Amino acid sequence: MHTPSDRDVLCLRDVAFADAAALLARHGLELVAVPDGEPIPGSYWGEPEAGIIGPTVYVRGDTPVHSMLHEACHLIVLPPERRAQVHTDATDSVAEEDATCYLQIVLAGQLPGVGSERLMQDMDAWGYTYRLGSTRAWFEQDAEDARAWLIERGLLPAT
Repeated sequence: MHTPSDRDVLCLRDVAFADAAALLARHGLELVAVPDGEPIPGSYWGEPEAGIIGPTVYVRGDTPVHSMLHEACHLIVLPPERRAQVHTDATDSVAEEDATCYLQIVLAGQLPGVGSERLMQDMDAWGYTYRLGSTRAWFEQDAEDARAWLIERGLLPAT
């Protein structure tokens, strides 16, 4: 994938770690900081991307915030019995992947110093692709199925 040096995206070092850890803890997840230069356990794409093993999300200072939120949301959308068994790869369906992308945008709005708008810009800069051409267009115009999936499972309010 990309490296932070070739994209202007927020990284974990740019936000308060305690805020990110508290956000994940509200969803039953633990955020663990890996020292700079060390391998990130459970990273599907490799460093600096976040890694997941069970209910734990691993990051470094150079891990993009969108990556941390994306991997955390993969865990959040899973039933607890599946979450406990995850190591590196959590998705087994397009519906779960879409729900993960939608939820990461929502949760970015709850993370001080980030916000949904900035996260969508970072997702575009990093190379996420959607058929309407941008993350924002997908989120606003083409993500009804993802939103419904999250509502059906009690992960979003039905407003």
